[in-house]
Amino acid sequence: MLLALILFAVTYVLMLKFVKYHTHIALGSALIFILTGMLPVNQILGSIDFNVLLMIAGTMGLVQLFIDSKMPSLMADILMEHVSSIQIAAVALSLFAGIISAFVDNVATVLMIAPIALEISKKLKTNPVPFIIAIAVSSNLQGAATMVGDTTAIMLGSYANMNFMDFFFYKKKPAIFFAVELGAFAAAMVLAWLFRKEKTHINKEVHRTAVTNYVPTILLLTMVALMITASFIKNKPETTNGLICIGLLLVGMFDSIKKSHNKDLMFHAFRAIDFETIGLLFGLFLIIGGISHMGVIDAVAQLLAKLGGGNLFILYTVIVWVSVLLSAFIDNIPYVATMLPVVTGLAETLGIQPTLLYFGLLSGATLGGNCTPIGASANIAGIGILRKAGYEVKTKDFVRIGIPFTLAATIPAYIYFWVFYV
Repeated sequence: MLLALILFAVTYVLMLKFVKYHTHIALGSALIFILTGMLPVNQILGSIDFNVLLMIAGTMGLVQLFIDSKMPSLMADILMEHVSSIQIAAVALSLFAGIISAFVDNVATVLMIAPIALEISKKLKTNPVPFIIAIAVSSNLQGAATMVGDTTAIMLGSYANMNFMDFFFYKKKPAIFFAVELGAFAAAMVLAWLFRKEKTHINKEVHRTAVTNYVPTILLLTMVALMITASFIKNKPETTNGLICIGLLLVGMFDSIKKSHNKDLMFHAFRAIDFETIGLLFGLFLIIGGISHMGVIDAVAQLLAKLGGGNLFILYTVIVWVSVLLSAFIDNIPYVATMLPVVTGLAETLGIQPTLLYFGLLSGATLGGNCTPIGASANIAGIGILRKAGYEVKTKDFVRIGIPFTLAATIPAYIYFWVFYV
């Protein structure tokens, strides 16, 4: 376990220090986990989230068709007509991404909204890096708002026998949705402050771009509708969302070829898939699988239980803030899966309902990914888009927005749950 923990720590330090080579570092570390037996060969496939990888590949290709259709440019023109400055545009885009992410996977949300941010940045001749970081962290925040917004939310709903409406009102009390929205309001104020120097006036007399093909837009809307529908289906294949994205990409590619009679468009959409981002996630999935197998996550769960010391306030505080810290570096899915039964047992020991600890766990584990550029798949996808567009994102660029955003969103939710569920 100690060797796995040391390798894990060294890997993350190197990835944060050498951002340009993070994919190579992650894959190299994953190979060490496999060769040393810390990740058994028979657990390799089970450690990889193929649903996320397929979803990223399919959505990236589909988004390229979306960009080629000029729709993001038109949406950028419309947004510019209704906002007064770059500051307002950045906050508006992040809120828009958050609304979508409450019902659609965070990664898909970032991939859909990022092209609009790039177009706005291009038209205003400003740096798109802060825009897309803001979109990524907002999408991660709102993933906990509903039972269909994120994998961890789905896991909690299933484990605690909650339905969709329980995330709004649980046992006649306002539930996690309102805590997330309270945090979103506070975080929006933080974003407005972070973008306070971006007061450049936006010209309202913008010539609207003409859209050349509406099919990619229809396909993206169809993807959103299908993902929402699929979230209500029980016992569905784990790769359902990924297969939806790949299937719609194929439809979009054939439509483009049919209309243009140019087979090169198929390869254009395929080349839009960022295999470096996919490689990074692939390596991280294996690394997390390795430390899970070696008992690191289980040991963390047991440590949290000891730190609580039988005091509800201390236990709740530890669960929220340690979850924030850990989720900045480890995948929150295996962490939440491990912690749910632990939290249930702790609540039984104290003789209380576990709701407070459930919601504290979910909010902390969801928001913690916003602290670092590799803390969440949505962050990695957003940075991948920026890299393909020729922009480098340094760790300090991300944490300058991510950490204040996380604190602003977590503190109100932390207080909210204690007020309503004690």
